[in-house]
Amino acid sequence: MTAIPETMTCIEIIEPGGPEVLRTTDRPVPEPEDGEVLISVQAAGVNRPDCIQRQGHYAPPPGVTDIPGLEVAGNIVAVGKNAGQWKIGDTVCALVAGGGYAEFVAAPAVQCLAIPGSLGMTEAAALPETFFTVWTNVFERAGLKPGETLLVHGGSSGIGTTAIQIASRLGSKVITTAGSDEKCRICRELGAERAVNYKEEDFVDAVKDFTGGIGVNVILDMVGGDYLARNIKALAPDGRQVSIAFLGGSKAEINFMPVMLKRLTLTGSTLRPLPIERKGEIARALEKTVWPMIANAEIAPVIHATFPLQDAADAHTLMESSQHIGKIVLLP
Repeated sequence: MTAIPETMTCIEIIEPGGPEVLRTTDRPVPEPEDGEVLISVQAAGVNRPDCIQRQGHYAPPPGVTDIPGLEVAGNIVAVGKNAGQWKIGDTVCALVAGGGYAEFVAAPAVQCLAIPGSLGMTEAAALPETFFTVWTNVFERAGLKPGETLLVHGGSSGIGTTAIQIASRLGSKVITTAGSDEKCRICRELGAERAVNYKEEDFVDAVKDFTGGIGVNVILDMVGGDYLARNIKALAPDGRQVSIAFLGGSKAEINFMPVMLKRLTLTGSTLRPLPIERKGEIARALEKTVWPMIANAEIAPVIHATFPLQDAADAHTLMESSQHIGKIVLLP
């Protein structure tokens, strides 16, 4: 077994700001605590919350490292007490509350999952954050059922490409919005029955046309702002909107009369602050329902680009340009 070094290369945020504030540095290798495993990181996913943290607007939960990064894939090289079934040498992907932009990261054992099928490390690192987020929000919080219709905003994002695939494979109809004809084409290939280029078409009108005037049952929204009032118009009676981000702003003025008349539910959540036990429950649900579909190649993460760990700033620049389709991954 390879000896674990005392220090590791990682990325730190030297001060709030643009991508240029990400800096390569050396830090001590963490030790796995009770219920944790230590992972030698082979790939780490890049997510929008990482950019928000870098800007100074999304601090890590208390006790969590300030190193960014919420998902990794790699090999377990050490285990703490009560680490469940995991042992040294196991290959896993894992959701972490921080620390993914590094050569090593300590992860709660219950938030680790075996890599499904024949996926490589790059693809596996693109699973946890988006799949945990989509599952808990779309299927648990919003309760999307087979036969219902889901509207996914930002369909070409990592979250969007994941939601389209899972929902369509589980028997729901999917409508999505995206910012170009090419992105719309990819969304349709992934399983969306209707893809709306929001720069050229009003998604509310498209939803009404697609559903025969009824509206959609569930909306996964990461835009916020003025989309909220439009989402209310697009929802069917007893519809549910779940908000996971606010790219268009976190404040909006709405008329609550249609909310009451249509018996709508407006909800939202953030994944990072959830208790470890709750994240473990989500992991087990994914393991049971979604991981077999990945293993059978019915679903796959969409990888847009990879960057060396030291080029994390370039990865953030690409993320914030919104020119990507799917996921961006760092390779330590």
